[in-house]
Amino acid sequence: MSDRVPFRVTAAGEPYSALHRVPVSVLLDNVRSMYNVGSFFRTADGAGVERLFLTGITARPPKNQISKTALGAEDTVPWAEAADPVALVEQLRQSGHQIAAIETSTRSVDLFDWQPAFPVCLLFGHEVEGLSPELREACDVHIRIPMLGVKHSLNVATAGGVVLYELLRKYRALAR
Repeated sequence: MSDRVPFRVTAAGEPYSALHRVPVSVLLDNVRSMYNVGSFFRTADGAGVERLFLTGITARPPKNQISKTALGAEDTVPWAEAADPVALVEQLRQSGHQIAAIETSTRSVDLFDWQPAFPVCLLFGHEVEGLSPELREACDVHIRIPMLGVKHSLNVATAGGVVLYELLRKYRALAR
């Protein structure tokens, strides 16, 4: 017999009972690994993200490599593709979204110091090259995850998990 149960049925899940979706969207631009894309779907499901936008060379479901890490979340998280990510960012801004690049740059703000203005759209780029200069420039804010080791960045899907759950924490604090 196992004592594993879904989080929402535990006492720890009660403070989240009023939250169904967090006003956060994610734009993946040129994320080359389908396993990373699948991981974003699964994390987006867990954190209650509203929507994923897939642009550039980012793979779209259905793909076996996406399903392998998404474990069905590709069917539960709303997603859309866009041919022009810069135009999409402008549409999101016009609809009231703060646009945040998850990017290490000279203008980056520490993730834990950032006070997001919900709704937010987070932009994640290519695993090696990051976001294009056009997308970086189109963002309202750049957010940096603190890195204390020798390496200067995390795997993009890991970074997504860190940022999405920090936003869930901040949004829950606002909702109290």
